Amino acid sequence: MTETMQRPPQEHHSVGELVGQATEQLSELVRQEVRLAKEELAQKGRRAGRGGRLLGAAGAIGYVGVMALAGTGVAALSLVLSVWLSALIVTAVLFVIAAVLGQVGRSQLRRAVPPLPEQTLDSVRADVDEIKERAHR
Repeated sequence: MTETMQRPPQEHHSVGELVGQATEQLSELVRQEVRLAKEELAQKGRRAGRGGRLLGAAGAIGYVGVMALAGTGVAALSLVLSVWLSALIVTAVLFVIAAVLGQVGRSQLRRAVPPLPEQTLDSVRADVDEIKERAHR
């Protein structure tokens, strides 16, 4: 038997067919990366919304704290000790709650920015590196 009979026949593709296949594959890759970027940005948007709501709650409780502080001042001027001391304690508790909510909200916002699809960018970089590596073979 000759050598050509032992090997299965190889398919030969024209340059046009190869370019067409590469274009289709690249288009699919780009569509997948866009879907990934959309999902990643949506996730960051949800996180930013959560952080914003917590900061809003911190602001509202801080406002109540300022009002309580004003009541504390009035109570301190009108009475000698016991009423204003209890009002001051309530005010301090409200400010502590506001501070905790503010820190939690701030950390949520930090995790949401910059609003870049980082995972998608990493994936695109890996795809580009792979394409470059295969092109150099």
